[in-house]
Amino acid sequence: MAGQHPRAVYASNGWEIDLARRELRSRGVSVPIGSRAFEILEVLVRAGGELVSKYHLMDHVWPGAVVEENTLQFHISAIRKALGADRGLLKTVSGRGYRLLGAWTVREAPEISHPHGLSKRKPEQPYRTNVPVAGSALIGRSSSKQHLLDVLSAYRMVTLIGPGGIGKSVLALEVARSLFPTLAGDCWFVELASLADPALVPSTVASVLGLELGGREISVESIARAINEERLLLVLDNCEHLAAAAAGFAEAMIRMCPNVCVVATSREILRIEGEYVYRVPPLDVPPPEEAADINEYSAVRLFVARLMALGSGFLACTESLPLIASICRHLDGIPLAIEFAAARAATLGIRQIADGLNDCFSLLTAGRRTALPRHQTLRATFDWSYELLPDWERTLLRRLSVFAGGFTVEAATAVMGDTDATASVVLEGIASLVLKSLVVLEASEPSGRWRLLETTRTYALEKLAESGEAKRVARHHAEYFRDLLAGTTSTALSEPAEDVPQHAQEIDNIRAALDWAFSSEGDAPIGVALTVAFLRLWFQLSLLAECRRRVNVALASLRAGLPPASRAAMQLHAALGFALLNTAGPKQETDAAFTNALAIAEQLGDVDYQLRVLWGMWTQRFNNGENRIARALAERFLNLADRASAPADRLVGERLMGTALHYLGEQANARSCLENVLKNYAPARSQEHIRRFHFDQRVLARAMLARVLWVQGLSEHAMAAAQANLDEASAGGHTLSLCYALAEASCPIALMSGDLALAERHIATLINLAGSRALTFWSNWGRCLNGVLLIRRGDARSGSRLLRASIDALIEMGWAMRTPEFLGILAEGLANSGQMAEAAGTIELALAKSERDEELWCFAELLRIKGELTLQDSGGAAAEPAARIFSRALALARQQGAPAWELRAATSLARLMATQGRHEQSRQVLAPVYSRFTEGFETADLRSARAILETVSADEAQDSSR
Repeated sequence: MAGQHPRAVYASNGWEIDLARRELRSRGVSVPIGSRAFEILEVLVRAGGELVSKYHLMDHVWPGAVVEENTLQFHISAIRKALGADRGLLKTVSGRGYRLLGAWTVREAPEISHPHGLSKRKPEQPYRTNVPVAGSALIGRSSSKQHLLDVLSAYRMVTLIGPGGIGKSVLALEVARSLFPTLAGDCWFVELASLADPALVPSTVASVLGLELGGREISVESIARAINEERLLLVLDNCEHLAAAAAGFAEAMIRMCPNVCVVATSREILRIEGEYVYRVPPLDVPPPEEAADINEYSAVRLFVARLMALGSGFLACTESLPLIASICRHLDGIPLAIEFAAARAATLGIRQIADGLNDCFSLLTAGRRTALPRHQTLRATFDWSYELLPDWERTLLRRLSVFAGGFTVEAATAVMGDTDATASVVLEGIASLVLKSLVVLEASEPSGRWRLLETTRTYALEKLAESGEAKRVARHHAEYFRDLLAGTTSTALSEPAEDVPQHAQEIDNIRAALDWAFSSEGDAPIGVALTVAFLRLWFQLSLLAECRRRVNVALASLRAGLPPASRAAMQLHAALGFALLNTAGPKQETDAAFTNALAIAEQLGDVDYQLRVLWGMWTQRFNNGENRIARALAERFLNLADRASAPADRLVGERLMGTALHYLGEQANARSCLENVLKNYAPARSQEHIRRFHFDQRVLARAMLARVLWVQGLSEHAMAAAQANLDEASAGGHTLSLCYALAEASCPIALMSGDLALAERHIATLINLAGSRALTFWSNWGRCLNGVLLIRRGDARSGSRLLRASIDALIEMGWAMRTPEFLGILAEGLANSGQMAEAAGTIELALAKSERDEELWCFAELLRIKGELTLQDSGGAAAEPAARIFSRALALARQQGAPAWELRAATSLARLMATQGRHEQSRQVLAPVYSRFTEGFETADLRSARAILETVSADEAQDSSR
């Protein structure tokens, strides 16, 4: 090891490590470096180029303390940053330690003479501080505080930045309080908020430090000479209005005083050499969705703590916590705003504050009397920042408030359109506002996207209204998004789906633009164009209830004077029909919407839209159980598809036909259509058809094929197809297609196969998914399936109650599809709960509806249920009528090519015969049907059939032995 003289200066190639002054210099200029980092550097340079193990470094720099290796690495990174282009001098030996390279010469430093002029503290005086004792516990800042303590051992210049009220000063004071006991030096807090003249920064600091004037002019240099090598922590608070003066002072102190650390608080970066910038984050707030642990979020804890400290008698309860969470979210987790809100809630109540936050600048005015003037109301906090901006940046900030969501530089340039500002000028302005903590960069968007915090936006909107620019800016905003989305409609068939996430993130901006366009001061034609342009995305995002409301507003404006037979009118009528279709709108209104759309499409000769509308009309008829009409519409669709430009449209028509045939009971033909669709339908077409027909056609075709396979007795194939379909629909992320996959295949096939645990999971997923998107029809369908599940599990009374209510809800909405099947199961539930008369009436209603609507796919099963109810009601006296009903069901199932229903009918008839002692006939009825099955032997139906066969075989053997 090299010599250990405490006054040594090590030099190499322009670098100097001065142990006496504890200073790193590059060609005579001091380079900022933290105390811990310097201690590591000292150990390495004294090692004379030899390897120093990481454990030796940690023991030397943190004697007696337990230190993690990443702490050492943090300071190593700080040294490399200080070395800049020569960072290669510090070499890492992987897994072992570090070595400082270079040829270092050693000389002894001269004695340091004490400066004249300003006096310094006498050595015998104790270390001093003016940092006040904390008045209350700091909430939610423990990780920030620890991070800053670590940073200050590696960096000598740290700036805390953030918007007004974020808690920069409070955090800086807490860090200073924590650091002072082990600092071995003075700790001074210098408040610059009340200082108007930048030239007074040095004298203000000198006054706080208690340095005597000595008749000389106070300057940065004279203060630095007075402090010289003393260890000192200096906190410069509220630097933003004196940024240049504060930056110059701090930089000189770091350069001239090797043992001084400076912590500054500011709303913008000081931009000096060696500065470590820490953006103070907001307190964490609960997410919009319900959270069980709301009171664990720091923003909520601060609100509650302040409320209780004000003697409000508040008790945290289930009802109040969601309101507090909403307040904290609206206030962006900004501590000062939350304290204001808590103070007002103590006198006005939490509900009043939550309801009034749209006018938060008038409401939140209860700051502490002892606070700085700009921290006594929320408005004053923002006034301070706003008044510091140059006129151009004020204009930009005001206009950016029109963006209800985030914005890009292109969007920002558009709203500045009447100022002749170029994109580069606007970008420079945004960058400046980011540096001043008034605009936030959305780091998750690599393409460049920014936003205003909600409180900042509210303030800027007020300033926009005062400026008289609001109407002009709102028009620029709406026109920009109209033009941005214009291509979405005109090139819908060829446009890639990748634009959906890009445009979907603009949904709050679209909403704001539409609200303005259809307002009394707006422009209805812009609103219509914007509505039409965004139609596809509403459906892509499954926001159909909102789409329905917005389209009705646009159509009302068309009726008020815009062209009624335009392409826009056609698109709006069609969209309304589809939205009504999926949100359980009135049947008459849905019919009218589709009829109007089809008429205009035929007038315009638009084959594409004729196909879309025919699909909608088919869907409505199919959902209403009108399967014969649905088949005719499918044929019309197929004929028109031959004239369409997209060959795959014919496959969509075949999917419609296969679905109608399945419900009509023609399973073989249905399977042929559906298999042809899946064989020839390219997955790449899915996104195109989602845009045009609102569902993934592959998902729909495979869901229906799974049903056909189950009815044809291939339950394992059906279950596999349903699961693969569910996986594909989940991966696609399209809500309507996923609802279809669950409701049409996954749930019913699990129920029909007797896998009730799987059925329960699928049904819960369907109900939750539909409920979250206000998809009323799918929610009711999910509840019907849940009623079936309860009945199958033996809770006949509860299941029947739920199933009956859900069927009534579907019928009231005009949706009759699947009701015959559900009514049949309801009849079973009613019978099992002792309501035989009602059960008999219900099964007759089910049979009548099935026959009237030609929903014949389950007619054989309904007959079988009627036979079972006949036996249950009349016992042995009804054996012959029941046997005739079972035989009719068996024949119909065989005719339809439906082995699953044939097995159930044969099982019921065989069971009846067995109870009559007709064992051989029982076996002859059931055994041939059972023998045709090649899979699914563990399903409930096949287990039941097998049990009967085993019983009658044993009985036959016993009879023959007598």
